[in-house]
Amino acid sequence: MTKQKSFKRLVRRRMEKTGESYTTARAMILAASEPADVEVPQLVASDEVIRRRTGRGWEEWFDLLDSWGALERTHRDISTKVAAELGIDPLAWNAQAVTTSYERARGVRAVGQRADGLFAASASKTVGVAVGDLFDAFVDDDRRGKWLSDDRLSLRTATRHRTARFDWSDDGSRVLVTFNEKSPTKSMVSVEHTRLADDGVADEMRTLWRSGLERLKEFLENG
Repeated sequence: MTKQKSFKRLVRRRMEKTGESYTTARAMILAASEPADVEVPQLVASDEVIRRRTGRGWEEWFDLLDSWGALERTHRDISTKVAAELGIDPLAWNAQAVTTSYERARGVRAVGQRADGLFAASASKTVGVAVGDLFDAFVDDDRRGKWLSDDRLSLRTATRHRTARFDWSDDGSRVLVTFNEKSPTKSMVSVEHTRLADDGVADEMRTLWRSGLERLKEFLENG
């Protein structure tokens, strides 16, 4: 099999849409840079980020999945394969990011669309506080109300300082929040809002979470 078959296909698709050279299109894809007013498949994160978090860059991941025959596999199969390579849960951000990006590149999935045909929205933020403070700001109803203006969360389960799962109102959607300690005084929160009906709702929730996490950062860092 030709090396980088899927990644090269993604680069050429961008070239067709933007008129960029191969070198420029490749660099923009690896930087996760979205061109203005042009719909092209976009990777979940930059090559720098995915390499730091998984030990492989995008081209290496695409080669591995191509060789394994991922195009003929389900989303669950691919995420399980990626998770096994990393020694993590298939639902973890790293596994889902690699799987979703690969499926976008192959034209299997629209941005935000999941394996069940429903959509998802995500957002993340690094905050200059201990991970325990960040966790409490999400799980404690009173503290959450101070930064999340449209709070329709109902806690389902939580693992302290690691994850929290919520129902969102009564629309059947779910919210998974993951917490990662970067240092004793810095931590990162990642929000994945799933089971959304369409891309319009996903855009709305993406905007809500991005602005919400900005307010969360200000609330925790500035009081």
